[in-house]
Amino acid sequence: MLMKTTLTSLFFTAVVAMSAHAEDFKLSSTSIAEGAQLAPTFVFKGFGCDGDNQSPALSWSNAPAGTKSFAITAYDPDAPTGSGWWHWNVVNVPSSVTSLQLNASGEKKMPEGSVEIANDYGVVGFGGACPPAGEVHRYVFTVHALAVEKLDLPENPSNALTGFMINANAIGSAKITAVYNR
Repeated sequence: MLMKTTLTSLFFTAVVAMSAHAEDFKLSSTSIAEGAQLAPTFVFKGFGCDGDNQSPALSWSNAPAGTKSFAITAYDPDAPTGSGWWHWNVVNVPSSVTSLQLNASGEKKMPEGSVEIANDYGVVGFGGACPPAGEVHRYVFTVHALAVEKLDLPENPSNALTGFMINANAIGSAKITAVYNR
């Protein structure tokens, strides 16, 4: 009985320690906020939308030990496609980078070595929010800490393959979920 109690205690201690460590990885932004409506600055220009199509400023801290690179994604799980909508996929962001400035994608100010993947609009880089009229959609901005310096992706990978490779190599993530409707 003592051994079972000790093992149970060790298990819960490990779970609490891992949870505390996972909570340390934080994503913040001066552009977007958890649960808040996206400004027109971050709305697509096209498909019936008339925004500025700028990528938000993002900053992250306390990445997990062993982080060798980052990936950044923006995803709409509510898009009426059956598979959501990828608004932004960036891979191979060096582990020394901890922020992106406002409109980094649109102004081609991405960190050296990073690679932007074509979004679901078919354009390389950030593609802003543009849900169907009358619908509220969630936009999940995530920074993924990866255990590899560079993802092994073919030229012009799909967003599904990119997402698979990000998730297969992730050791932590931090996110902000904003909303938008028109």
